[in-house]
Amino acid sequence: MAVNKKLAAKGGAVGAVVAAILGSVFMLEGGYVNDPKDPGGETNHGVTKKVAQSHKEVLAKEYGWDGTMKGLTKEMAAEVYVDDYIIKPNFIEFASISPAVTHKLVDAGVNTGTSRPARWLQESLNDVSRNGKDYPKIQVDGKVGTATINSYKALQKKRGKVEACKTMIKLLDGKQLNHYTSLNMPDYTYGWVSNRIGNVPLEACNDDANL
Repeated sequence: MAVNKKLAAKGGAVGAVVAAILGSVFMLEGGYVNDPKDPGGETNHGVTKKVAQSHKEVLAKEYGWDGTMKGLTKEMAAEVYVDDYIIKPNFIEFASISPAVTHKLVDAGVNTGTSRPARWLQESLNDVSRNGKDYPKIQVDGKVGTATINSYKALQKKRGKVEACKTMIKLLDGKQLNHYTSLNMPDYTYGWVSNRIGNVPLEACNDDANL
């Protein structure tokens, strides 16, 4: 499976984290939907037609995709998710640091676009840096790189791994909630808030203590 090849270099533990995240995303997204009110148009397993088409060549070669959204299998969707929502935004680097924070970033990225949760993470890290007293503030550019990762590690050192994770989950949830309520899409607000806010339990952060 092509997805496994991309994750193999990161180690089995990272692959297990990604598999768990994808399982959760698939449960929320469901199968084929063609809602005329949804600006994303046709979707299957949460992948929009536009995004799927950008992977058409690879999906056809690796999985024999026929190009239709109804023909997009869960395995194909996983390929897209790993590429566009985990590897490209560099959320993959958080998988070995905090699986729960990684889950929140990926899930929010699937629903709102990856640059938003990346920015929310950077803003949140700055928010709890005590104005740079605990660790240097970082640029909020929506690109998760070395500075963002080091900033999170500095928060872990200052507050402890579990508390750092819980703090980030709370802040990310808050920023995501503000985003949803700022949109004029009343048909979707309830579902978004019910399914995408608080969907990563704070108790999941306890696992970070052993990393």
